[in-house]
Amino acid sequence: MKAIKENIISDLIERLNAAPFMVVVDYTALAVDQFEKLRGNLFACGAGVHVTKNSYARRASTAADYPEEIVGFLSGQTALVTGDQDICTTVKVLKDFRQETEKLEMRAGVLDGKLLNTEELNALAALPPMNVLRAQLLGTLQSPASTFVRLLNEPASGLARVLQLKSEQG
Repeated sequence: MKAIKENIISDLIERLNAAPFMVVVDYTALAVDQFEKLRGNLFACGAGVHVTKNSYARRASTAADYPEEIVGFLSGQTALVTGDQDICTTVKVLKDFRQETEKLEMRAGVLDGKLLNTEELNALAALPPMNVLRAQLLGTLQSPASTFVRLLNEPASGLARVLQLKSEQG
């Protein structure tokens, strides 16, 4: 029995170490079909939800070098949400599911070793997806460059227009 527990904990440690983020959720009063729907929604955005004993989650989070404060959120009906892609999309799915069912609660999270409270998780959920953020950043970076190129080309194009007018006049 002890070997089985150790295997479960080591598997959980591997998941936590492989994921850039983890969110602790309280799934009290969720029906099985609702939980399966949540699991499917999270899978679609590259995340997964894992239900385990709180004592196993405590040991795994300590072994994964997560902040000590996360242990305080590991009580009651707790599930761990981990993923390998975008945390913003994942917490948005959790927030939307919460609004839909009114039964899921995000307690806390860890992103790059930093503890996140509920307000910070909700702020991340309000951000646009990573692809949109990248497009906005690229647009911001390209704007000054295109203005600079137009500014450099303006004297040459002005000279070309003057020469064109002179050649048309004879």
